[in-house]
Amino acid sequence: MAAAIGEPARARILCCLLDGHARTSTELAVVAEVSPSTASVHLNRLKTAHLIKVLVQGKHRYYSLQGTEVATALEALSVLAGPSRDRFVPNTPSYLRDARTCYDHIAGTLGVLLHDRLKSLGWLSTGSDGRDDAYDLSQIGVKGLETLGIDVAATRMLRRRFAFACLDWSERRSHLGGAIGAALLDLALKKKWVVQEPGSRALSITSHGRREMLARFDLHL
Repeated sequence: MAAAIGEPARARILCCLLDGHARTSTELAVVAEVSPSTASVHLNRLKTAHLIKVLVQGKHRYYSLQGTEVATALEALSVLAGPSRDRFVPNTPSYLRDARTCYDHIAGTLGVLLHDRLKSLGWLSTGSDGRDDAYDLSQIGVKGLETLGIDVAATRMLRRRFAFACLDWSERRSHLGGAIGAALLDLALKKKWVVQEPGSRALSITSHGRREMLARFDLHL
C-alpha cells in the first residue's frame, strides 16, 4: 500500500483526486507529468490497491478516489510528509488554505474553525464506533442541524462513517469529515454560503455566508 501511494506520479494523481471530482486518464497524465500510457499503468496499480475506482461512461473512463477513508489517509500522510519545524508555518497557497474541499467536506481555515465551533457549542459528542476520532451528535446538535435543513436521520442511514475528526494538511488541526461533514458542505453550497472555484478545490466564502456563519454559529470570518 505504501509503495502504491509513495511513487511520485501516483501521489500527484491521488492528491489531485482529493477534491472529489472524477477525471479522465488524459487529465491525470498531465497532473502526474507522465505520458498517457504510463498514466494508465499507474492508474491500474492504484485501482488494484483499491485506492481509486473507475466509472465507464460511453467512451470515457472517469477515475476517482475509492472513498472517504482513502481521502482521510492521504490527508494524514500529507501532514507526516512535511518537514519537522519548531513552529508550524503553513506554506499552502492562501486561496486553498482559507477554504477548500477535502473530498466532500469543508477543509482549510474555515473547516477547522467550523469544527472547533461545533465542539464548543456542544453539538458534537463522542462517537460509538470504537475509533478515537469518531463523533456523534448531541441532542442540541441534532436540533441545530435540523433547523439548518439537514435531515440527520437520513444522513445517519448512509453507508459511510457518520462523523469524524479529519486531520487538515494545511492547518495541522482537525476539520469535520464523514456524512455530516458532507451534509454541511452541501448545505453551504446550496445556500450560497460558499461557492466553489471552477476546476479547483478552493471555496470562496460569500458576504452572505459570512453573515450566516456569524448569525448561526457566532463564527467570525
